[in-house]
Amino acid sequence: MPKMTGMRFVAEALRGYGVSHVFYVPQMLLESLVEMEGWGIRRIMTHGEKAAAYMADGFARASGRPGVCLAQHVGGSNLAAGLKDAYLAGSPVIAMTGGPAPMARHRHAYQEIEDFSQFDHTTKFNAHVDDVARLPDLLRQAFREATTGAPGPVHLQMRGHHAEVAHAEADLELLVEDRYRAIPPFRPAAEPSQVADAVKLLNAAERPIIVAGGGVSWSKAQAEVVALAEKLSIPVATSLNAKGSILDSHALSVGVVGTYSRTCANRAVGEADLVFFIGSHTGGQVTARWQVPRPGTQVIHLDIDAVEIGRNYPTKLALLGDARTVLRQMLEVACSGAGGKRSQWLARVHALVEEWRKSVSADVNSDAVPMRPERVCREITRALPENGVLVCDTGHSGIWAGTMVDFTKPGQRLIRCAGSLGWGFPGALGVKCALPDTAVVCFAGDGGFYYHLAELETAARYGINLVVVVNNNSALNQEIPHFDKAYGGDPDERGREMWGFGNVNFAKVAESLNCVGMRVEKPAELPRALEQALAARRPVVIDAVTDHRAFSQKTWTGGAGDGH
Repeated sequence: MPKMTGMRFVAEALRGYGVSHVFYVPQMLLESLVEMEGWGIRRIMTHGEKAAAYMADGFARASGRPGVCLAQHVGGSNLAAGLKDAYLAGSPVIAMTGGPAPMARHRHAYQEIEDFSQFDHTTKFNAHVDDVARLPDLLRQAFREATTGAPGPVHLQMRGHHAEVAHAEADLELLVEDRYRAIPPFRPAAEPSQVADAVKLLNAAERPIIVAGGGVSWSKAQAEVVALAEKLSIPVATSLNAKGSILDSHALSVGVVGTYSRTCANRAVGEADLVFFIGSHTGGQVTARWQVPRPGTQVIHLDIDAVEIGRNYPTKLALLGDARTVLRQMLEVACSGAGGKRSQWLARVHALVEEWRKSVSADVNSDAVPMRPERVCREITRALPENGVLVCDTGHSGIWAGTMVDFTKPGQRLIRCAGSLGWGFPGALGVKCALPDTAVVCFAGDGGFYYHLAELETAARYGINLVVVVNNNSALNQEIPHFDKAYGGDPDERGREMWGFGNVNFAKVAESLNCVGMRVEKPAELPRALEQALAARRPVVIDAVTDHRAFSQKTWTGGAGDGH
C-alpha cells in the first residue's frame, strides 16, 4: 500500500469520488485543501459554518452528488445545526470536523467542548476518526451511508481541533467505490406480482391521484411519473421537493399539496378514493398534518426505504424499490384507455384547478404598490428559462414559490428549504456551484435573507452568479396575524416591534459587497429587472418592495373553518 499522510489521503479520496467543491471555514484539513491545488476541486471559504453546510446541501440537491463541508472543532456545533436542513430533506452531505485531543480532555483546553453527540440527530452516520489508519474505511463508509437507501448527511469527527490525526503518515490504500459517487447507487425493482396488483388497484379506482414526493427527484423519475399519469389518466399532485416533476401547465397537474399548498391540490387529494404516494415520507407538511388525504383513504406507497412505507397511512399495497425502476415496471404492465372511465373525475379536478386560479387572479395580476408577492411570482414564472432552477426559503417564501410560481418550460424545478429559515440564499449558492451554466433564481424574504447576508461577499469573490429576488416587506410578515391575534386585533400595529424591521435597501447592500443591486417598487419594473439580472455575469440582488400585509391563503384541510 502507498505510504502517505492522512491529509494527502483525504484530498486523494475526495478527488477519487468526483468531488468538485468543498465548502469550509478555516482551519480544518488545511494541508488537504492545499493538496487539492490544481485538481479541479474548488475550495469555497464561507463566512460561517451553517452557511457552509447549507451550500454543501444545495450543491448535493442540485447535482445528485454528495456535498462536502468542513469546520474546525470550535465551529462544529454550528455545522451540526446547519446539517438539520439536509437531514430533513434527505440530502447527501458529508461533514468533517475536528474534535478533542485525548490529552486535552477535561483540562479546559482552549475552545474545547464535546460536540460529537450534537451530530447524532442531524446525520444518518456519525463516527470518530481517532487513528489515521481508519481514514480509508470510514471515508468509504461516509459516501456509502450518504447515498444509499434514503440519502442523508453524515459526519466524521477527526481527532484534534484541526484534524491533527491526519498529519500522521501511514500505509493508506485508496479504494474508490464508484457506485457511491452519486444518487441512487442502486435501483432495486419491486416484486412483479405487487407491481401488477398496484396497476390493477389504480385501474379499478374511480378517483385516483398520484402524490409525487422528493424521492421522485432523487431517482430522476419525473418523466416516468408523467408517463404513468398520462397512460392511466390520473391527476398528479406534488410535494414541494417534487415541484417540477410535472409542468404546472399540464392538464393532469393539480399543484403542490399539503400545508404550503394550492387549495385545488388539497381538495383533489381530499376527494380521491386512492392515493399513490411515490417517494414520500408522508410527513406533516405534504399531508397538511395528516389531514390530506383523509385517514382511511386507500393508499399505495412506493419508496426505496421500507421503514417509511405505512408510517403515517396504512397501505393497501406496498411497493419497495427505486421510484424510476418501479414506475417503469408499472408502465410495462399498464394499459391505456382509462380516460373515458375517469372523464367525470378529470373534469372535477380541472374545475378545482380553474376555481383556484380565479381565486388568486386579482393578486397575481395586481398593479398595487407596495407590490403583491403573487405578482412578483408571476414575473418570475415568465422570466425563468427552460431548465431554470428556483430556490426558496421556508415560511412565506416557500408558500409563494410553491403555489404562485408556475413551471411551464421543460426542466424547470424547485429546490426548497426544508425548515431552517435563512437556508435559501446560501443553499442557492451551492445550487449555482453545482449548475454553473444554469439560471438559478433564489426567492427569499428579507427576514430569511438577513441570516447570511455576508455570503454576498462570498458570491462576488468566487463569481457565483445567481439572481436573488428579495421579497422585501420589512417584516417577518408571516408572524403578523399571530401577534395581531395576541393583541386581540391590532389595527394600530402595536406589535410591530416584534415582527418588523427597518426600511433597508438591499440593492445598496449588494452593491457595497461587490454584487449588482436593483430596487424595484412597481410591478411594471419587474420584467426588465429580471431580464437584466439573468443576463448579468455577476451575482444580482433584486430588492422587490412588497406589502407587509400580503398574506397567503389559508391551508384547505376540509374543515369547517377553511373558508374555501
